[in-house]
Amino acid sequence: MMFLGDVMGRAGRSAIAERLPKLRADLGLDFVVVNGENASGGMGLTGGHAKLLLDAGTDCVTLGDHAFDQKDMLQFIENEPRVIRPLNFSKVAPGKGARVFNATNGRKVLVAQVLGQVFMKRPFDDPFSAIDTALKTHGGAVQASIVDVHCEATSEKMALGHWCDGRASLVVGTHTHVPTGDAQILPGGTAYLTDAGMCGDYDSVIGMQKLEPLRRFITGMPKERFEPAGGPATLSGVYVETDDRTGRATRVVMIRTGGRLQESLPDV
Repeated sequence: MMFLGDVMGRAGRSAIAERLPKLRADLGLDFVVVNGENASGGMGLTGGHAKLLLDAGTDCVTLGDHAFDQKDMLQFIENEPRVIRPLNFSKVAPGKGARVFNATNGRKVLVAQVLGQVFMKRPFDDPFSAIDTALKTHGGAVQASIVDVHCEATSEKMALGHWCDGRASLVVGTHTHVPTGDAQILPGGTAYLTDAGMCGDYDSVIGMQKLEPLRRFITGMPKERFEPAGGPATLSGVYVETDDRTGRATRVVMIRTGGRLQESLPDV
């Protein structure tokens, strides 16, 4: 199975549409999760863009703190079970934060997402108890489980990874748009990566055209809106193989393909 990090704007959407079908076939993937929360103008996800990601071969789209920045997602998520929002976003938020899916080979896969609390703009509910409940509820009925940890702080992502060790097949961080180099299998058998990175143009400031972020850092004053960078996109994420009997990871490899980052793909 494969997880791809935050899709950033048109460049990221186009890269998913153009490259994911071949990547899925070449790697023999039976389940693909994509974080799509920045796919529409860099802030949120529209229903139309969610459909594009799903039609390209995505089995589940996760969101994040910008889950409902695009207002039509409030309705779309109620009618599209393949899109999930964070478990601890809000008790009144539409949609689900965890769901069991059928992979192409008949296996059942749990996908869940939580938001971190450290350095985030809003105070979200406790992610540790939220994911604990989801894993206890669904863990025994699936062959694999994927947890998207949407956090700002590296330490919080790592803590959640260890909290889920032995109970999830993969814990992968999203949100910072910067891919980390620490893919590993934790002692209990959970594959872990602090941040999947983004699917977008890396000649940018975390996916945005450089001029306005630079201006704000240098002068402290905004002048224009942030706009997603539109150059060639790199697909960034993680590939994982699991044991159907135990749900534990047996192999984990970082994914980097296209764009500016050095290519890294599993040898299959």
